[in-house]
Amino acid sequence: MTALVVAAIIFIVSLAGGALGNEFGGGFLSSPISHIQLPAESVTEDALFLDFKVTNTMIATWFAIIVLVSISFFGTRKMTEVPRGIQNLIEVVIEFFLNLCESIAGPEKARRFLPLVMTIFLFIVAANWLGILPGFGTIGRIETAEDVIHHAEEKAEEDGKELNLAEIKLQVFEGDSSFSFFPFGSVDDEITAEEYEHDGVEDGQRAGLLVPFLRSANTEVNTTLAIALVAMFIVHFWAFRALGFFGHVGKFLNFKSGPIGLFVGILEGISEIARVISFTFRLFGNIFAGEVLLVAMAFLLPLIGIIPFLGLELFVGLIQAFIFSILTLVFAAMATVSHDAEEH
Repeated sequence: MTALVVAAIIFIVSLAGGALGNEFGGGFLSSPISHIQLPAESVTEDALFLDFKVTNTMIATWFAIIVLVSISFFGTRKMTEVPRGIQNLIEVVIEFFLNLCESIAGPEKARRFLPLVMTIFLFIVAANWLGILPGFGTIGRIETAEDVIHHAEEKAEEDGKELNLAEIKLQVFEGDSSFSFFPFGSVDDEITAEEYEHDGVEDGQRAGLLVPFLRSANTEVNTTLAIALVAMFIVHFWAFRALGFFGHVGKFLNFKSGPIGLFVGILEGISEIARVISFTFRLFGNIFAGEVLLVAMAFLLPLIGIIPFLGLELFVGLIQAFIFSILTLVFAAMATVSHDAEEH
């Protein structure tokens, strides 16, 4: 009964403190909904050299790499015959993937495929899980209102449309700093570009959009495409190494089996391209949609509303990493077997 009462109180507070409660004078826990866009945002206003800019997904990628390297370092610097702590966890993961590779590709190929398959899994799951930490999407630099309006003008000009300042939302931040975050109870701290042009903001305030320093690495389609290209490139490298140049190319340009064999080979070539596209957008779509869902729930129902979806995102992040790595393993096992072989 006590647990139910506490849960009910938390639910009521969460409902009153969110965007829904804000319509009735609440909203003390909610903040403006984050700006959502498909391309990664640049954390630097100017390019470092040429057109290169550091994006928030780049920083998240480096963060995931640092975490994995740190775990590997601390788990192996004092190795013992009887594993303990982090070493025990690392050995369990390696043994699991080694047994998996052996069951799918056989003992001979398992150790060749293991490094790529396990690296893909560990990186994707680390990047996905780090993306739900506090600070992702809520702390960053402020893009000025002038820059936001200028970019909107360029976009409208490209689309051949007339710019409507009333449709451009700007967030209002306290202080003169170039860096900020979304504080609790700031859900109404928004104005339109039209209001900004006409009235401006009060002294000690800035208008603009928050560009977060951190955004989950796999919410950037370039990251997932890069992983997919690396995976398929190495798969075909293994295939050339196992079957030879003509043995592997013969799968796609099969003149020996007549027109039907050639047509089937062309279809297989198309399927290789489709695999890259499928790899890329399956991972990107799931993780990006999950991030948007978390943002929406944190906006509508902070505290209790976001908790079940955090668990869901942990599960989805793990499953997507596992699917990506297992499909890489299966494709590698299939690519290194000749069509004429009697293996299964």
